[in-house]
Amino acid sequence: MRDCLNHRAGFDRVLMTVAATFLTVSASSALAQDQARSSAAELAIEAAIPRPEPANVPPPTASDIKLDTTATVQDSAKEPTKEPVKAEAAPGPDKVETKPSDVATTPASEAPKSETAKSEPAKTEPAKSEPAKADTATATPAAPAAPAAAPAAEPVKAASNVPAADQPVADKLKDIIGAKTSRHFDRKNERAAIEKFYGARDFAPVWTQAGSLTASAKGVIARLKDAASDGLNPADYPAPDFAAATTPDALADAELKLTASMFDYARQAQSGRMHWSQVSGDILYPEHPVDPNEVLAKVTTAADASAALDSYNPPQKLYKELKAKLAELRGLGSGPVIEIADGPALKYTPAGKKQAEIVVEDPRVPQLRAKLGLAENASDTRYDATVAEAVRKFQSGAEMKVTGILDDKTVKAINTPKRDKQIDTVLVNMERWRWLPRDLGVPSLGDAYVILNIPDYTLKVMQRGQQVWTTRVVTGKPGTHATPLLTETMKYITVNPTWNVPPSIVYNEYLPALQQDPTVLQRMGLRLEQNRDGSVHISQPPGEANALGRIRFNFPNKFLVYQHDTPDKNLFAKEDRAFSHGCMRVQNPDQYASILLNIAMPNEKYTPERVRSMYGKSEIDLKFPTPIPVNITYQTAFVDDAGKLQIRKDVYGRDATMINILKNGRGKDLENVVAHSQPSYSRPATTLPSGVAIANNGGGFGSSGPNFFERLFGAPALAPPPAPVGRRPQQQRVFTR
Repeated sequence: MRDCLNHRAGFDRVLMTVAATFLTVSASSALAQDQARSSAAELAIEAAIPRPEPANVPPPTASDIKLDTTATVQDSAKEPTKEPVKAEAAPGPDKVETKPSDVATTPASEAPKSETAKSEPAKTEPAKSEPAKADTATATPAAPAAPAAAPAAEPVKAASNVPAADQPVADKLKDIIGAKTSRHFDRKNERAAIEKFYGARDFAPVWTQAGSLTASAKGVIARLKDAASDGLNPADYPAPDFAAATTPDALADAELKLTASMFDYARQAQSGRMHWSQVSGDILYPEHPVDPNEVLAKVTTAADASAALDSYNPPQKLYKELKAKLAELRGLGSGPVIEIADGPALKYTPAGKKQAEIVVEDPRVPQLRAKLGLAENASDTRYDATVAEAVRKFQSGAEMKVTGILDDKTVKAINTPKRDKQIDTVLVNMERWRWLPRDLGVPSLGDAYVILNIPDYTLKVMQRGQQVWTTRVVTGKPGTHATPLLTETMKYITVNPTWNVPPSIVYNEYLPALQQDPTVLQRMGLRLEQNRDGSVHISQPPGEANALGRIRFNFPNKFLVYQHDTPDKNLFAKEDRAFSHGCMRVQNPDQYASILLNIAMPNEKYTPERVRSMYGKSEIDLKFPTPIPVNITYQTAFVDDAGKLQIRKDVYGRDATMINILKNGRGKDLENVVAHSQPSYSRPATTLPSGVAIANNGGGFGSSGPNFFERLFGAPALAPPPAPVGRRPQQQRVFTR
């Protein structure tokens, strides 16, 4: 009876009421039968006492003894969230009755729930007596056994996720991924993504269901087959023939092949078919590789898998305009080959004040209209204003003299197959767009950024998708002084800058000049300092004649280049403006400075006049609270504001190099990084000729003094990255002004 003490509180009130009733009604009969043990009152009291029936108690077993150890789990049984499970555990009264200790540990606060539970078995087992209710109520402590059984049910549930029709393919995928993944995926991160993705879905195929292609698979295959529209090669992303895959082995193999092609497309659409280091050592753009896990999740869950995969191509407007022009160029070359025959020159003369319009006719004009894509009046033999304008556009795009006259040279150029220079030029420009950051600007400043196009010799300031300002620039000479391609952030502007002469100019130009004329630097207004270690530093103080002009725009980079003013304004009038040592000279620096300062600090209300008022002999640094991205690009093909394709001269030969690599490349090897020499900021010891004026007379810095980068940008020198294992660092190259 000790084991039931915790449950007697509720029963005591019932017993007292029942006992009083029976004692009042049966007082006289109770006195007459005081020796009889089977009185109604005693029977009622006895019936109300919850205790097991001796006939239902089995002998103890070893399992009963083991169950005592679960007493440590009773804390979880006390949680209200476990109560529904406890009620379901009731159909084991025999086992519960053999564990009185379990009953004793049941909290009294759960008694109302137990009473509710007592009525549940009464509905299904009406023949049982009252003690059965107590048995049911005491079954609640058996609930801890239910959570322990839950993990065992999970594998069965997971297995049910794979439809029976796909289970054979899932089994094959599991075998291939477990043992032969490298056959399809040669990149470690892609193999890891495959194992995680397919493992999470019990290796069920994602591209087929019961052997039929899913909508996602059809979208991916369509995008891969249309890769040429984005300047990519469809042969690099083969789509397996699922129709011919009739066995689980073949379907599993096709599944992984399509996934591998999807990875290749996403990776190359985003970062390019070739790494920029394959082209030159003077290119440095931030890496933005794709995450295979993200590709799998994005494409397989998208409503439009083709669009999801297409989103890895550059999002910039200029890229999309080039894509449209590529389609136009290829469209002009489709169908039967049309050859324009030789003949007399055709010229259109518009009407003037004293002469009428002159329109000549020629049987070649219909072929010319077809070749130039003029669908209207296709059979018209007149060389009218429309045809002449189309000829002018062709001449401009082909880098010919624009006359609008169909002469022999123009006929020869028009007859050249369309898979020629123009298409190749567009293709490599689309490839270079993949190297650039996806976000060219900074969101906190309205997506503001600076973009400079070297072959076009122009600089533009962009904000909120619109051009804010533009100017002409002078860029580096072809060869060792070529302006590098890079993306950096402009952190500040220096008014009245000191020109710290780059080491390459010091040691390659000025020191040899000193051997011929020890006074040449003095006459140029340059200051020479020699440090205690024998190294030399040459600078030019601020002023109107300073080589950097009045303003320098600083975006620290390893190539030591920047944008600046110049006293040589006459060079901006030239069409080709590649004259510098690598830095970029800006035509209107005061306007440029005010535009940037108003973007970075709009409340300051800078104007060109305010900037010019700072001109003097002392350096003034104007720092940007938020740096502005600067993107130095090489666009030999772009679409202008009028929607016309513009082609520029390949001044640095970048197009030729890239076309050759793409046509004679090594597949995925082009994605590998090529190690190049890193810039050196060191200054070797130098013996100066007699008669040279030394500003500090040998009392300058020692070998630990500031290097050129520190003098230029006022920051620690960039640490060159280590050369890849197995490669010897090449001769270092410095890009200077």
